[in-house]
Amino acid sequence: MLLEKTLREIGDLDQTAMETAQKRLDSLIKPPGSLGILEEIAVRLAGITRNPCPQLGKKTVIIMAGDHGVVEEGVSVAPQEITVQMLPAFIAGSAGIGVLAKHAGARIVVVDVGVAAPVDIPGVLQRKVRAGTGNIAVGPAMSREEAVQALEVGIQVALDEIDSGAGLLATGDMGIGNTTPSSAILAAFGGYSAEEVAGRGTLVNDQVMKVKIDVINRALETNKPDREDGLDVLSKVGGLEIAGLAGVMLGAASRRVPVLIDGFITTAAALVACKIQPKAREYIIASHLSGEQGHRLMLEQLGLTPVVHLNMRLGEGAGAALTMHLIEASTKIIHEMASFDEAGVSDLEEDKILS
Repeated sequence: MLLEKTLREIGDLDQTAMETAQKRLDSLIKPPGSLGILEEIAVRLAGITRNPCPQLGKKTVIIMAGDHGVVEEGVSVAPQEITVQMLPAFIAGSAGIGVLAKHAGARIVVVDVGVAAPVDIPGVLQRKVRAGTGNIAVGPAMSREEAVQALEVGIQVALDEIDSGAGLLATGDMGIGNTTPSSAILAAFGGYSAEEVAGRGTLVNDQVMKVKIDVINRALETNKPDREDGLDVLSKVGGLEIAGLAGVMLGAASRRVPVLIDGFITTAAALVACKIQPKAREYIIASHLSGEQGHRLMLEQLGLTPVVHLNMRLGEGAGAALTMHLIEASTKIIHEMASFDEAGVSDLEEDKILS
């Protein structure tokens, strides 16, 4: 079984590589720690790749697309048809993620893991587990077996990209209504109220917001997800694209490849992935803090610090693609900055530098 094999292959970070990377950073012609989170990322990359001077190679943004039966409850003002209508723009590079992925020099992979409508779009990977989830307000999103199947779709897509040379993955999502299951996932894992986790999503007004909060409460009460069982939460109140994204993260971790999460939806997937295999957290980098209510709570649950704060809430992987430049920059510091010895500069004590 691919999922079980993948979980077994996820190991710890390489502490020796991280210590060596930290010593290199501390030797460079700058005050120790003065490049902030870039230095933290460089050390983490060393531990992920087992290379104290990490190099990342090719970049890929993986977008999982799926629909949600819960839209029947009126939780989104956008029609479900937009999910499938957006896919050609992703492939063509004309959507937001297309522009930012091109800017980052990253390949885009779009996967239909659960779009409700038939998808016959050149370039979209056909991996549909089922045509949308069930309505979580009245029953489970999917069966446990379907959740595993969707996870394995994501794992396999990640492994295929890594086998083709990708050394840095970013995750993106497409699915009208997907902030509702993402909110339910956060509430289930964190014990939060629906009011604390529900966000505006796409153009949600006050009236729709009340509906959304009620639906999240009903979903939790009806399905009673077990917060200690990631697969149970995923199958009962999750989404197919969320499952696929969690699989991407697990697949990347099993091959020791860093993976960038984007906003609210991809971070919900990270919550699932890390509940299923806690070691996966070490391979996940939070790209940005979304403008969506609840995203901060998700990152706190994961213990991850976002690289940038840009008040973005587009989804699609836009923030993750934009942050790829900074991840690459962290590796260039180790490779291209000179040490005090190499530059012939006196290595001052930190207290003298700061005085």
